[in-house]
Amino acid sequence: MKPWLSVVGIGEDGQEGLSPAARVLIDTAEVLVGGERHLSKVSGEEAERIAWGEGFPKTLGRVAAMRGRRVVVLASGDPFCYGVGAVLTRRFDIAEMTVIPAPGAFSLACARMGWSLPDVETLTLHGRPLECLNFFLTPNARLLVLGRGGETPGKVAELLRGRGFGASRLTVLEHMGGADERRLEGVAEDWGHPRAADLNTIAVECAAGGEARWL
Repeated sequence: MKPWLSVVGIGEDGQEGLSPAARVLIDTAEVLVGGERHLSKVSGEEAERIAWGEGFPKTLGRVAAMRGRRVVVLASGDPFCYGVGAVLTRRFDIAEMTVIPAPGAFSLACARMGWSLPDVETLTLHGRPLECLNFFLTPNARLLVLGRGGETPGKVAELLRGRGFGASRLTVLEHMGGADERRLEGVAEDWGHPRAADLNTIAVECAAGGEARWL
């Protein structure tokens, strides 16, 4: 089976951060598929552009109808780390696909924090309850959490306080790899930042107090 569907991971630095092979796929694509934010970061003006605005099921149906054409799906960072890659492989055989990942949020966060990725718990709050963090709160644990919006760091700090982990240090990493990259730092007990950027990753260094509760 010949690959016709390419999945290209793209970071905050846009097309400038892509490998030559990824650029060729985008430049020669007949169809580009992705979120509006990703589509705005690449050239390929000659290609038809399809955003996810209609939802995954309907858009994937349109993509399936284009089998045999040069279709490129743009994804955030690593497409198979809480990304669109898993969604695509439920519909298309991996043998039909060429996948070129970019560094994902967890790898970038570890590079910023100086942490070893295998020694960190990685999780997301996209579409998941905040309380799922409770399963990972243990003394001295390090967590990397994909935020679901600008209010997420404040809610994480509140949860930590409620579980007796108010001494935990939080570092919020925004727009990593892009021109708008920024970090917010503080302790959960007196977290005072009103809001972060919607695109954020939260690094948590768990510190348990005397009344801390963990599972």
